[in-house]
Amino acid sequence: MGAEAAYRSSDGGALAVDREFYRKVTGGDRELVDSFEIPIRSGRAWEVPAGHLCRLVTVDGPQVGDLNVWNANDPRERLWAARTRQLQRAHVSTFDRLWSNLPFLRPLLTITDDTLADYGRDGDGGRVHDLLGSRCDPYVNRMLSGVDFDFHCHSNLVRAVLPYGLTEFDVHDVLNVFQCTGLNDEDRYFMSPCPARPGDHFEFFAELDLLCALSTCPGGDLSVPLWGPDARDPLDTCHPIGVEVYRPDPGLLSGWTPPSRAAYRGLHGMALPSWTRQE
Repeated sequence: MGAEAAYRSSDGGALAVDREFYRKVTGGDRELVDSFEIPIRSGRAWEVPAGHLCRLVTVDGPQVGDLNVWNANDPRERLWAARTRQLQRAHVSTFDRLWSNLPFLRPLLTITDDTLADYGRDGDGGRVHDLLGSRCDPYVNRMLSGVDFDFHCHSNLVRAVLPYGLTEFDVHDVLNVFQCTGLNDEDRYFMSPCPARPGDHFEFFAELDLLCALSTCPGGDLSVPLWGPDARDPLDTCHPIGVEVYRPDPGLLSGWTPPSRAAYRGLHGMALPSWTRQE
């Protein structure tokens, strides 16, 4: 007998997803309202209004993208990668959700379309769209190589969010879109070359007004080691990622409402004092 998932919900419960609704929205009429490409080794932030669809596209070749997500109206609420791994899974795809941190704990977005959904597990056990690892950063790079490099995903994301009033402290653990990873027999994290082809896409539905930021990883498709004796500059494996934002036909959203904050309103066991006024 296999092990059961740690977190489960009853039918219609908090983890249930109305798949027919998202199929209807994904397959219905839509209007393109924003479109751009993020060049290699760079980052960009953009907004996705609640009830809109956002599509990430590997424009002309395999490329890993590091995605951060915030509530656009209160960036204290942001992607909680660890809890999403527990509530959904370590590698996400269609109908999985990305969840926000405490005290909010609600879906930020729902994945609605993924051309790599059937990739499954490769010969090494790798899967795509990874919540296991974090973003590459100049601090680890300096520690492992002794070299400074300013265009790691962490730095790309920092630069991307500055125009929105955010800082390095707001950059958080990512969803590695199009990235193929797993855990080996020693329970160590590994990365495999990105399997995406030109035109592959990853699409999601914004449950709230979102601020998104994406870095096109300087490792490109991760077919070249970034550290160690075989490392070299993988510039020739780098490609842009396209971003498209769509407004679905409003009629398709009938009955949908943005999710509410977590219902817990306790005081974590801390009682407030009871003041008695002396007359």
